[in-house]
Amino acid sequence: MLVRPASAADLAAIQSIYAHHVLHGTASFEETPPSVQEMRGRYDDVVSRGLPYLAAEESGEVLGYGYCTLYRTRSAYRYTLEDSVYVREGKHRKGVGRAILAALIERSEELGYRQLIAIIGDRGQAASIGLHASLGFLRAGMLRSVGFKFGRWIDTVVMQRPLGRGDGIRP
Repeated sequence: MLVRPASAADLAAIQSIYAHHVLHGTASFEETPPSVQEMRGRYDDVVSRGLPYLAAEESGEVLGYGYCTLYRTRSAYRYTLEDSVYVREGKHRKGVGRAILAALIERSEELGYRQLIAIIGDRGQAASIGLHASLGFLRAGMLRSVGFKFGRWIDTVVMQRPLGRGDGIRP
C-alpha cells in the first residue's frame, strides 16, 4: 500500500468513499453526499493552503484518504489542525486508516503545526477512537447530542495530539 498526496484524478474515488460514509455511517454529519465537483472545491481549498491531503492506494485502487484542515480560522489557532480520515467499505482493519493518519501526523509536524485535533462523530466509533489513541491522541472531551442523524442524537468525541514539541516551547 502506498500513501501519497491525493490528486484531482482521485476525486471520483474519494467522493465514492465519502458518499458511503455519509449515507451509512456517523463519521460524517453530512446527510447528503456532496458531488465530485463539491469535493473538488474542498480538495482545492485544502491543498491551496499547503495542507496535507493524502490517498492510500494499492494496485491502482484508492483504499482511503485523509486530510488536515485548519481547526479554526482565527489567528490564535494558526498552529492547530484537524484531521479527517475515511476508508473504503470492506477495507477496514487492514491498516489503511493507520497508514493515512500516521502520514498526516508526520506531514503536519514537518509543516510546523503543534496540535492535531480529531472530532470523531459518534462515541460508538470505537475503531476511530482506538486508531487515534494508538497514534498518541488523548481524549479531550465529548460534546453530547450535537448532531441528529438517522433519527437519533449523536455525540462527538474530541481527541487531541501534540505535534513535534507541542506547547513545550513558543512557536
